[in-house]
Amino acid sequence: GGGAGGLVALVLAAGLARGFYIVGEGQRGVVLTFGRLSEETLPGLRWRMPWPIQSHEIVNLQQVRTVEVGYRNNVRTKVLKESLMLTDDENIVDLQFAVQFTVKDARDYVFNVRRPDETAMQIAETAMREVIGKSRMDAILYETQVDIANRAHELMQTIHDRYGTGIQVSTVTIQNAQPPEQVQAAFDDAVKAGQDRERQKNEGQAYANDVIPRARGAASRLGQEAEGYKQRVIANAEGDASRFRQVLAEYAKAPAVTRERIYIETMQQVLASTSKIMMDYRGAGNLLYLPLDKIMQQAGAAPLTDAQSSQRPSEPTPDLGPRSRESLRGRERGER
Repeated sequence: GGGAGGLVALVLAAGLARGFYIVGEGQRGVVLTFGRLSEETLPGLRWRMPWPIQSHEIVNLQQVRTVEVGYRNNVRTKVLKESLMLTDDENIVDLQFAVQFTVKDARDYVFNVRRPDETAMQIAETAMREVIGKSRMDAILYETQVDIANRAHELMQTIHDRYGTGIQVSTVTIQNAQPPEQVQAAFDDAVKAGQDRERQKNEGQAYANDVIPRARGAASRLGQEAEGYKQRVIANAEGDASRFRQVLAEYAKAPAVTRERIYIETMQQVLASTSKIMMDYRGAGNLLYLPLDKIMQQAGAAPLTDAQSSQRPSEPTPDLGPRSRESLRGRERGER
């Protein structure tokens, strides 16, 4: 009897000893009694009743877990059924991204979700498809990947909180985004065409920035010149009108005198810019030709040549021809 009692005591002691467990730093223990949640334990040495009465699970709250959507281990190892997504402008993008998360509530993580990692992947794919479906292809490929990741992050966390998964999404990282391989070449050509368009647009803008200011300056200068010409013409016209009114007043007082004065002034203006020749045909029919403008020019130049002629020896007077002598005789008869 004593041996049997000792054996029972030993079995009981071993069973009770199996109830001890350790919860590490950054972990939580979840105790189940007959499969139902009993309590959540903090870090340290803990004890529970032996199985099958109670059991426990350890959940690491500090561990960073990662799910990969659209690829496995390497972006070249694609999973097309996950990575191909429809965009807002009805294109298809091949997208691979990773989601990192931690556990913020051990109870929810253990009891509300049967397969937490698979659930996290499904939620990540669903949220990303919704965000991609509201974005245009060009923006996804070349512009707003960071913004897309942030929007997907926010939507994922909203879904996790709604379903109480106990998961806290840490980061969403887009690893690769490109058109499907079947149309990659066409998209490359489209991108090149877009770059050429931007380059030509920039060149045109630079040309416009150079030409427009110069054209505006020329237009302003022409406008100022036209305004000056306008003012000058108006002033001249007003002056002419004023002089005409004065002449009209004088004409009303003495018409004959005014006509004579106007005639003389007009002839002075006309003859001032023309060659003047005096011709005398009276007498014996000899024609006297006297170019007055030439004589006046020679008279003006005579003082300059007097000094030179005084230094040179006198030259014999050239013999005048018969016509010249006749012209001089005719001039003398006219004077007499």
